[in-house]
Amino acid sequence: MTLPIKFLVGGLVIAGALLAAGHAIIYKRDSRSAALWIVVIWLMPAIGPILYLLLGINQVRRRAVALREAMVRHRTTADFTESDLGMREAEHLEPLARLVGEVAARPLLPGNAVAVLVDGKEAYPAMLEAIESATKSVGLASYIFDATGIGERFIEALASAQNRGVEVRVLVDAVGAKYSWPSAARALRHRGIQAALFNPRLTPRWLPDINLRNHRKILVVDGTVGFTGGFNIKHEFWQPETPAKLFRDLHFRINGPVVAHLSEVFVDDWQFATGEALRGDKWFPPLPRCGDVLARGIEAGPDESHDRLRWVIIGALNSARRSVEILTPYFLPDAGIISALTAAALRGVEVNIILPEHSNLTYVNWATFAQLWQVLQHGCRVWLTRGPFDHSKLMVVDGVWAFLGSANWDTRSLRLNFEFNVEAYNAELGKGLEELVRGRRAEARELSLAEVDARSLPIRLRDGIARLFAPYL
Repeated sequence: MTLPIKFLVGGLVIAGALLAAGHAIIYKRDSRSAALWIVVIWLMPAIGPILYLLLGINQVRRRAVALREAMVRHRTTADFTESDLGMREAEHLEPLARLVGEVAARPLLPGNAVAVLVDGKEAYPAMLEAIESATKSVGLASYIFDATGIGERFIEALASAQNRGVEVRVLVDAVGAKYSWPSAARALRHRGIQAALFNPRLTPRWLPDINLRNHRKILVVDGTVGFTGGFNIKHEFWQPETPAKLFRDLHFRINGPVVAHLSEVFVDDWQFATGEALRGDKWFPPLPRCGDVLARGIEAGPDESHDRLRWVIIGALNSARRSVEILTPYFLPDAGIISALTAAALRGVEVNIILPEHSNLTYVNWATFAQLWQVLQHGCRVWLTRGPFDHSKLMVVDGVWAFLGSANWDTRSLRLNFEFNVEAYNAELGKGLEELVRGRRAEARELSLAEVDARSLPIRLRDGIARLFAPYL
């Protein structure tokens, strides 16, 4: 290479690094994320800008907004009076309801019933029974869908529904689909089922998008019964031959007007992925009241719904008076959420955070331990569940407000993924969920600040390095 060409190449590399670093400084909302990208860019100026272009820029936001602007969306109208929203046991949470209404852009709907489904032994049979009873439509979205094991039973049930004349649509995340082989999407299409992969093409075809995934878990049958929560369709949650190794999780069966919110999110995602708009009574029938739960669906993602779940969590923590119970498999909250957790504890609120002692992602465990001191030193209590991995996701405030769905307490869920959660106000439901969490705590061991501080220097260094990558874990 001649000298002028070397200067030209060097100049282009420096210019690329300057442009990438400048973009990170201006557009990255999280200062830690911006700082980490700047370090990567300047440590590797030849490839750092390329990595930032592929992984660091939220290109999906622009594409999603442009596509969804052209979509004619179905939206639920709130058919109730203000007296329906009298929360009695939860009057102090009315400001929280107003906050969520502002950020979620959906109404809080009365007249719902929410049933708790614990582990695969309850969730999968209930979901399969609903599919087998379908007469009009089935919409299923899953981050991971195994084609074997329990996945085979779902494929059979969906194919049977299709053969009965039911309209069936299945949406699987393109990266989640790669967790198992053979592909469930291929098996579904082979049976004549319309199945699609959610994968906005942000990178070359040979490079998968590891961020900006559709992590939602939604099943809606006949537009009248919905399921959501933490369950993927995955063999680790259904192993009758080795029950002691089963992963744990929570799912929820929902009836009532709020099922329309699940349907809306599913059909939006389906149209986003395929261009087909699902409309009519098959997908959106009238929904009578059938319970006493006030509920609202909350979609979140890196498009126009960015940061919604984070605002809901912070609002709930600031509204708590008595107790906060948190079940999550991954705990890597940002500084704002940590401040809200510690502020609640300092106000005298009992804050319990229940995590798996052994994660299925070891490096996430390392990063988690590097920041647990921040909540422990101010009075939050951390519990580690033993035994098989616990994938459950749940937040309960004061025994009357529940937050359930697909989101974890980490940046990937709160900012990078497409997620779906439901907020629910009801004392009977809240009490039952509190008892469930107490049962998990009874089987767990409490982690002390002294134990965290007693980690050896090499372990603390390892955990600290993992924490640097928390925005992307």
